[in-house]
Amino acid sequence: MQELLPFRTAGIIEAGCDEAGRGCLAGPVVAAAVILPADFHHPLLNDSKKLTPRQRDELRPVIEKNAVSYAVCFIDEREIEELNILQASLTAMERSALQLTPRPEELLIDGNKILRNSVFRSHAIIKGDGIYRSIAAASILAKTYRDEYMERLHSEFPHFGWNENKGYPTIGHRTAILEHGSTVHHRQTFNLLGDFQLELGFE
Repeated sequence: MQELLPFRTAGIIEAGCDEAGRGCLAGPVVAAAVILPADFHHPLLNDSKKLTPRQRDELRPVIEKNAVSYAVCFIDEREIEELNILQASLTAMERSALQLTPRPEELLIDGNKILRNSVFRSHAIIKGDGIYRSIAAASILAKTYRDEYMERLHSEFPHFGWNENKGYPTIGHRTAILEHGSTVHHRQTFNLLGDFQLELGFE
C-alpha cells in the first residue's frame, strides 16, 4: 500500500477535507475537515473506500484523539436541493473548516473543485484521500458519521434498507421507493428511480 503523505506544504497549517453521501438518493451530505500532526501515522490510514467498516470504526477514535483539530458538518436534503449536490458538498467542507482551531492556512480538498469566494486558499487533489493523510482522515470521519446517521434513520424507515445501502441508489432502495414512495429524507430534485422504472416495465 502506498505510504500517504503528511502534508502538501511544509511549515503551514493544512486541513484535509472530504465528503460522504454525494451520490445518494436520501440523507444528508456529510463533510469533515481534519488537521493532523505532521508526525501522525497509523498503518491502516487510507482512503475510507479502501477500508472495511470495522477498520473505519477502529480509526475514527484514533483520528479524533490525535488530530490537532477536526470538525464534521451535515447538510440536509432540503439545503442540498436548494444548492445542488456539488455546491452542498463544497459548502459542507468549508463549514467544517471554519470550525477548526487553529484556523488552517490552506485546505486540501478531495476532488477536482476548489472553494470559490472563500476565506480559505484551497487545493483540489484528485483522489486525494489516497494521497494525503489529512484527507484520508477526513474521508473516514465523514463516512463513519454519515453511516451512523443512516443506520439510525433505518429504524424509522426500515423498508429502504438504509442500514445496508446508506441511501445509495441500489436496486433494493429503488424498489422500495416504487413500493412505498419517497420520504422526507429523500432528495426530491434527484431522479429517484432513474431508468429503473422503465427497466421494470412501469409506465
